[in-house]
Amino acid sequence: MKSDCIDFYYFTGTGNTLLVVEKMAEIFKEGGKTVNLFRIEKSDPCEADTSHVIGIAFPVAVQSTFRFVWDFVRSLPDAKGSEVFMVDTMMMFSGAVVGPMRKVLRAKGYTTIGAREIKMPNSWYPSCLDEAKNRNRASRGLEEAEDYAVDLLDGKARWRRVPALSGAFYWMVSRPRIWSGMAGAARNYRVDPEACIQCGICAELCPVGNITSGGIPTFGDKCQQCMRCLAFCPPEAITREGKDYELYRAVKVQKILRRDVRTSGKTSAASAYEKKQPRP
Repeated sequence: MKSDCIDFYYFTGTGNTLLVVEKMAEIFKEGGKTVNLFRIEKSDPCEADTSHVIGIAFPVAVQSTFRFVWDFVRSLPDAKGSEVFMVDTMMMFSGAVVGPMRKVLRAKGYTTIGAREIKMPNSWYPSCLDEAKNRNRASRGLEEAEDYAVDLLDGKARWRRVPALSGAFYWMVSRPRIWSGMAGAARNYRVDPEACIQCGICAELCPVGNITSGGIPTFGDKCQQCMRCLAFCPPEAITREGKDYELYRAVKVQKILRRDVRTSGKTSAASAYEKKQPRP
């Protein structure tokens, strides 16, 4: 890496990607780098500093990634050889992200120095949770993240060229009707008014502003199925009707809410939640 400063932009759904980002940041810091962490959904891509190395991390969705992540990448400033790397987390495979993202970033003038896809536990409406299996899978994933960070530091990482079919696959899974179908799933979300504590965490977590709070939350038509509102609702008051699943989350909600390096102290939602908790 040419720069001693790494700006690591990430989106995490239920926490898998955040675990990978934290592990990689730890290795970068041990290697003498300064690492700044930024939440993609809270960042302005136009303000990205192209004198730094830029990292981009996100979960796989629909064998690619969320539309707002793509919007962020496409809105990064043009560069003159600035180094960039990516890492994604997934349950099985992608097929429509590594090649297309490489193409977009190179067209904007970036030097693509590494891409890695890391398998982590399933967070997509898992029918049952096998805690031992999930721990083992997460452990292997974090080992791979550590190896990848070392390769980036040593200049050994690669952003492999993906065959042209990946571009066709990306075109197929990025069609508006695919994402309108994803948004339609929110019509099956239900909030138990007896369980809801009206903390506002679901609205604060939603990366696309699809949830209106200020009482019992309501859902709009922009949902991209990141799973945050279901996974992190403190009393588990939000459910998806017609689905038999267990809730998976890799981190505590406060860790996500407080992770933005541009925010000091507690977020309003985290504070509201804690105020509603019974005193010991």
